[in-house]
Amino acid sequence: MKFAAFLIFLALAMAAGTSLFGDRLIFGLSPGAFAAVLALSAFALLNLSWYLATHRGRFGTTVLQIIAWIGIFAVVMGGYTYRQEFAGVATRMLDELVPGRTIESAPGEAVAVRRRDGHFAFEAVVNGKPLTMMFDTGASSVVLRAEDAARLGVETTKLAYSIPVSTANGTAMAAPYTIDAITVGNITVRRVRGLVARPGALGESLLGQSFLDKLAGYSVEKNRLVLRGS
Repeated sequence: MKFAAFLIFLALAMAAGTSLFGDRLIFGLSPGAFAAVLALSAFALLNLSWYLATHRGRFGTTVLQIIAWIGIFAVVMGGYTYRQEFAGVATRMLDELVPGRTIESAPGEAVAVRRRDGHFAFEAVVNGKPLTMMFDTGASSVVLRAEDAARLGVETTKLAYSIPVSTANGTAMAAPYTIDAITVGNITVRRVRGLVARPGALGESLLGQSFLDKLAGYSVEKNRLVLRGS
């Protein structure tokens, strides 16, 4: 107890003495920060002395416990210090494990990871309904599968499939249809000229040029497609 009292007295005396330094730095710290470090150090030493006193005769176990706590502290501090680097590694691993996913993006952007088949697809919202759409610069317009259009409430049986549309897979016959709004990531485009493909003609709905032309641009960066709103 005498040692603990001495530590407390010493820390308080040194903390009070820092007031003599005014605004000058002490070992690179402000006087207030230096005083706080002293107080915390004294508190840590006090707890350590108490722990050693109560575990006298079990020195080996005590040392192992101290080492374990130091290791835990080092891991926590290391994880916090390099959190951005770890986040980047985790993201790259997730890209490999879950290809084709749409990921969180900055305001005014939409980002998708390349799928195993080499294409990009987005989890879009079309007229308020979730819809997977494949990015296709070869499509002159946004093209909806007949099955997807039906989910949006379009009466596909009453459409006139008279317009040929070029896609990455060739030419398909489609009917004109204006889409109220398409949201991809943090980008929303309204009144988009679109087409509805004949039933069975497409395997996926296509995010074509009538949507892409309204963007500021897009680029592929390390297996990621980045769309940038206007």
